[in-house]
Formats: sequence, structure tokens, C-alpha cells
Amino acid sequence: MAKTKTTFFCQNCGAQFAKWQGQCTSCKEWNTIAEEVIQKAEKPVWSTHESPSKRIAKPQRISEISAHSEARLDTKNNELNRVLGGGIVPGSLTLLGGEPGIGKSTLMLQIALQLPFKTLYISGEESAQQIKMRAERIQPNATNCYILTETKTKLIFRQIEEVCPDIVVVDSIQTLHSEAIESSAGSISQIRQTTTELIKFAKETNTPVILIGHITKDGTIAGPKILEHMVDTVLQFEGDRNHIYRILRANKNRFGSTNELGIYEMQGNGLREVSNPSEILISKNEEELSGTAIAATLEGMRPLMIEIQALVSSAVYGTPQRSATGYNAKRLNMILAVLEKRAGFKLGAKDVFLNITGGITVDDPAIDLAVVAAVLSSNIDVAIEKTMCFAAEVGLAGEVRPVTRVDQRILEAEKLGFTSIVISKYCKVERKDYAIHILKVSKVHDVVHHLFG
Repeated sequence: MAKTKTTFFCQNCGAQFAKWQGQCTSCKEWNTIAEEVIQKAEKPVWSTHESPSKRIAKPQRISEISAHSEARLDTKNNELNRVLGGGIVPGSLTLLGGEPGIGKSTLMLQIALQLPFKTLYISGEESAQQIKMRAERIQPNATNCYILTETKTKLIFRQIEEVCPDIVVVDSIQTLHSEAIESSAGSISQIRQTTTELIKFAKETNTPVILIGHITKDGTIAGPKILEHMVDTVLQFEGDRNHIYRILRANKNRFGSTNELGIYEMQGNGLREVSNPSEILISKNEEELSGTAIAATLEGMRPLMIEIQALVSSAVYGTPQRSATGYNAKRLNMILAVLEKRAGFKLGAKDVFLNITGGITVDDPAIDLAVVAAVLSSNIDVAIEKTMCFAAEVGLAGEVRPVTRVDQRILEAEKLGFTSIVISKYCKVERKDYAIHILKVSKVHDVVHHLFG
């Protein structure tokens, strides 16, 4: 009998070691290295009678390779199509991650029920009755969706050969178990092996596979980091479980952009697509409140109007607090230093809190000017007009810098009923016939003078 082979894996990052040690030298985490039994399989679990991989690959000139784009599968979900880059690519492997209870399974089941072609939904976490109860709320009359509650990959592939689905959804990859590896389900070895088998199946049969994955306490996909390298697309489902809005982002996409954003609203009958997110990201307050400003930002090709909230108060303790939610805290400190140095506002002894409504995180520097306006509005307790918005970057010298695709931002502001927008003096605006009033400024001091006199 062959000797059982074991090795040690870090459960946090997936690094492999020859012996146990207290700290992982790769991710610097303590007590995350565990011993796992490994055993090489004599042959892969997934095999077809006529495997394309048996053909010998030959080198081709790059000019001779066909460059036609393959038709994508329409998911009947505009938000998911936008994030994926137009739909699901046949033969691709997509990984969807998110916090527990955020709605990953609901989103994928909703997609599986809506698709017009045959779908196999494999669940290792819920029973068929539980999935049926959820499906009754989402779309009770679906006929193209098949449910399989199984975790062993050998049995799963046997059922796949019988059903011949057009798309496969696995919930979740951490529950699958392959007989080629003797370690338990959810371990580093099992996740790597089961994903390899699914990739082989997807590429040989040209069938797209969607995997649902757990995340760690740090918010990253659980399992080895190589898992994210193996798949074609990595999607992140974000949001607060206490709020109804969810955000879908692409952290990796081999077939499209990673800058797109999809927004959903959690309802009793599933996730509703939000086609105009600017309306939900702006508060519907009838009275004017100080410390709020509207910024025109971009997520991929989509323009968004978001509300910036700021609160400036006298520091109770010796060291003032600087807190930012949805915004880079270091960039907030930089803007406060610019206001003190270039605009003459004494904010060094005051607490400053900043929040971007809607629970989203924005990295676009074009919201800098709106942050400046919100902070100054709260500092002097004077409200900014609700029909005014901002789109400009602020530099260390106090200059207002231009931003990209300013025409799209102006059009979005005009469409939502804003009467004026503040941009940099150096922006090149192509059109001249905008109905919205465009105010061009060159320095932060000019903005302060215009808003507060």
C-alpha cells in the first residue's frame, strides 16, 4: 500500500509548506497552517468520449488566428450583463463572492430561473425543498431550471452528462468534494482540485460555470489565492445586510471591463434591478440641510450622482477625529490640510466626519470638490442649494483640476433636474447648448466665495 502523503497549507492565503510552523511567511498570519492529506489521481474525474484536449496543439501565426468574437449568453439581467461586459461567455468560469446573507444564492437562483435555456443549479448548502420555497417567491413558473443537491464531483458530473445543461451554477465551491483528494471539503487542496475539474469540464464542453464562494473576515475570497487566478471572472457582491441596496462589482474580468457597477434592491420577491441609481443615492429631503453636497461621478461608463455628507464639530478631546465612510480617509486629511492652508479655514481643532450615502465606496477624485463644499457647509452651518452639483479634483496647491468625461457628468446632472454644476476652469466642454448652468472655477477660494460669499 502506498504511503499517505501529507503537506501543510496556510488556510488564509493557500501557501504550501513542507512542515508546520506558527506564522505563514507569505501572508504573515499566525496559526493558520494546517496539515492536509494529498493524493494524486491516476486520471481526471471529468472525461468525455471525444475530448478536444486529446488533439495535439500546434503553434499558429498570430495573423492566422481567427479573431471573431463569440456570442455571449444573455442573462436577462441588465445589471449582471453590464458588469460581465455584455453577458456570459460560453466556456467561462465565474466566481461570485460576498458576505453571508448578502444575497449571493438569491441572485444566482434568480438568474437560473430567468434564463430561457436549460440550467443546472447545484447546491451543497441547502436542500431541494429550501430552494423550492425561495423559487416560489422569485419566479414560481420556471421550467428550465434543474436542482441538484450533491457535493461529490464524481456524482455531479454523472448527472451533468445526463441533463446536458447550457449553464451550471455551483453553490458553493467550498462544499464540493473530490475523491482524488483525501482531505475534507473546504480545505485548500479540495478547493483547488474541484475548481480544476470544473475548469476542465467548462473548457471541453464550452459550458459556462458560475461558482459561489465564501469570503474571509477580511472580505477576500476564502480559499487559496490561486482560485481567483484560475477563474475567468471574479465578481464581488457588496452591501449592508441592514439596508436594501446591493452592489455588484467585477474585481477581475478577462472578457470585459472591471470598472462597471451593478445595483440591486433587495425585495421580498428577489433582487430588483436599479436602472437609475442616482435617484436612490440622493436623499429626498424637502428642507435644506447644511453639510451635504452632490457629486457627479463615474463607475465605468455609468454616470452617477451621489450625496456627500459631512459633519464638522468642536473636538471634545485633545486629538480631533477624522472619520470617512466610503471615502479614502487619507485623501480626506489631504483636503482638510488644503482648506486650512489655502482657504484659511481653521479645522485643525475640529472633528470631521464624512459619509457617502447609499453604502457605496467611491475612488473617483472628481468628488473632491463636493467633499470640500460639504465640509465647509457643515463648518459654517450654511446649506448649499439642492439644485447644485460638483465635478472636479482638488490639488495640493488649492487648484481645481479637470476630470475626465465631463460631458457625461453634465448630461446626467441635467437629466436629473440640477440647475447648475461646478467644474474646473480648464475642462474642455464639447457642447455649448446645455440647459444647465456651468460654473467654471480655478481655485478652492473661488468656490468658497461663490457658495458662501
